[in-house]
Amino acid sequence: MKQFHPTRRARILGALSLAALLAWQPASAAPEAAFENAYQVFSRASDGEPAAVDKAAEAFEALLKAEPTHPVLMAYAGASTAMKAGNTMLPWKKMGFAEDGMALIDKSLALLAPAHDAPLQHGTPGSLEVKFIAANTFLAVPGFMNRGARGAKLLGEVLASPLLAGSPLPFKGQVWMRAAKLAQAESRPADARRWMDEVVKNAAPQAAAAKAALQGLGS
Repeated sequence: MKQFHPTRRARILGALSLAALLAWQPASAAPEAAFENAYQVFSRASDGEPAAVDKAAEAFEALLKAEPTHPVLMAYAGASTAMKAGNTMLPWKKMGFAEDGMALIDKSLALLAPAHDAPLQHGTPGSLEVKFIAANTFLAVPGFMNRGARGAKLLGEVLASPLLAGSPLPFKGQVWMRAAKLAQAESRPADARRWMDEVVKNAAPQAAAAKAALQGLGS
């Protein structure tokens, strides 16, 4: 049987210990000011401002270029790329943007590790933010792309996660509102009302929209 010299064995064990330590280092966040600027543009794009879509994609592509393994940046880059499908009339470009965007999102989901349960950007657990961005995008693309079921599953994982309770209220409000929207689409009015009530009860930033939506649900 091959014997290791004690010094060599110590070096190997030391290298393995260092590798393990590095693997469990907390994930780093992108510069908050740069992220917030890109996020604000992304929010306008999500709210239906066509001119903001390309700007959001460019902003997150630039941030991702500086930190190519950052799952949150990758998810936003993917989501904004997928939104570019709505800004073209050419069918092949629509499919290209949608597929490229979802490929980035798939990669961001694959990158998730326990270290990403820590807050990464604006105080939100990175794993939850990536899953929520993925859920939102997958639920928004056309049905023939067969992403709806996975989107609903990811949204359910976010809602069930113990990390959600300690997340920032604006993020929780987004999650609850998306859950309510999905419940309405699936003809589950009781569930829709429950999630919108949660928004109102917690005075989330989306409370006014939730109250209006509740009136639309009727009694």
